[in-house]
Amino acid sequence: MFGLFKKSGKKKKAVRVLADLDGNALNVSDHVISLRYELGECLILETESGLVYKSLKSGKQVSWAKMIDASTDRQKVKKIPKSENIDIQSS
Repeated sequence: MFGLFKKSGKKKKAVRVLADLDGNALNVSDHVISLRYELGECLILETESGLVYKSLKSGKQVSWAKMIDASTDRQKVKKIPKSENIDIQSS
């Protein structure tokens, strides 16, 4: 009648950016420290079901969706810089 209940044309999908709590971009094969599920140090992997965090200690895998912090929409992980990855692997 007055155009109050018109359907909008296109709905925009919210694009989630994979980022740690500090806002650093995360990519496949990055090393991170998990702040949930007692995973410890993890590696980001891409599987058939999507992105997962694989614990280097236990081998347990957790979906990236379970690691989202509700208040910030970022991942509950902290990225380990590449220089520290080399030191850890050589030990």
